[in-house]
Amino acid sequence: MERNILKVCVVFLITTAFSACSKNDTNNNGGNNNNSQKSVYIAGGESFSSTTSIAKYWKNGTAVNLTDGSKEGGVASIYVSGSDVYVSGYENNGSKDVAKYWKNGTAVTLTDGTRNAFANSIFVSGSDVYAAGYENNGANNVAKYWKNGSAVSLTDGTKAAYTFGIYVSGSDVYVAGEESNGIVNNVAKYWKNGTAVNLSDGTKEAVVTGIYVSGSDVYVAWMERTSSGYYRAKYSKNGNVVNLSNGTQPAATGRIYVAGSDVYVAGYEYNGSKSVARYWKNGTPVNLSDGTKDAYIIGIYVDGSDVYAAGYEYTGSIATAKYWKNGSAVNLTDGTKDAGASGIFVK
Repeated sequence: MERNILKVCVVFLITTAFSACSKNDTNNNGGNNNNSQKSVYIAGGESFSSTTSIAKYWKNGTAVNLTDGSKEGGVASIYVSGSDVYVSGYENNGSKDVAKYWKNGTAVTLTDGTRNAFANSIFVSGSDVYAAGYENNGANNVAKYWKNGSAVSLTDGTKAAYTFGIYVSGSDVYVAGEESNGIVNNVAKYWKNGTAVNLSDGTKEAVVTGIYVSGSDVYVAWMERTSSGYYRAKYSKNGNVVNLSNGTQPAATGRIYVAGSDVYVAGYEYNGSKSVARYWKNGTPVNLSDGTKDAYIIGIYVDGSDVYAAGYEYTGSIATAKYWKNGSAVNLTDGTKDAGASGIFVK
């Protein structure tokens, strides 16, 4: 199952959770309690033509284009370190998708363009830049991350695998994703310094969407298909599972953020006719849309008492990129072209 969360408005959360037959980010790191005026950075993209989208980010609502629309491109994750803005994603080279990240708008290529590859999450620790994603080896996708451009493979390529989140704590590198069990299903897992920790047993299809590390605690947002055919949103803390939905309606997780003792998980849940954008705080849902239009949340960031969430909402067949601050929506696009927001960082 080839899944690319970077394609604008074809985010894997939607396809996965609505297909019973089957696509901070943010990393959500480093929130603080400084009440001085903050800048809001959003990663996402907007349709350019019938075949291409422009990868971009917004700073306080002002767009910065990372690609020119001549070739397909997209981004999924954003991280701000000092005055530097890092955004991870991909750009097509005419035949293959090339994993890359942009630092202050300048692209850094991670793969050689001979195989499809994607950088789905980015994290900066000191002078080191980490990006997590996957690269096809000709037969399967190999889960990997790059540190300062050097690739570290997490799987051997004999089974399909993906990564969608990375978090660095001290000298430890945590990467979240999933790997096929070689039979039917993907197994939810994370890797700590290259060693895999399974979160699901492989008896049901599982999808991982984010990771956060707080002290010695490892939190992973993920979902698992139920007997109803839908996905149940959930997260794990040190392997202990907390269900966020009951599995009777489609639901999905996005990224995860931990602030003190509070756990925030972005996502959505179907209400019987529309998908409702929401996040869960300590397991309790907080709706951000009213349920009259399809809406989705992917990224989440908490700064002091303020909760920010990034995603998009449909009006008819067009998706508008937006974010919510404490429940109040801010549109990033005008709704004339399909657009979506996937990653958020506040600084």
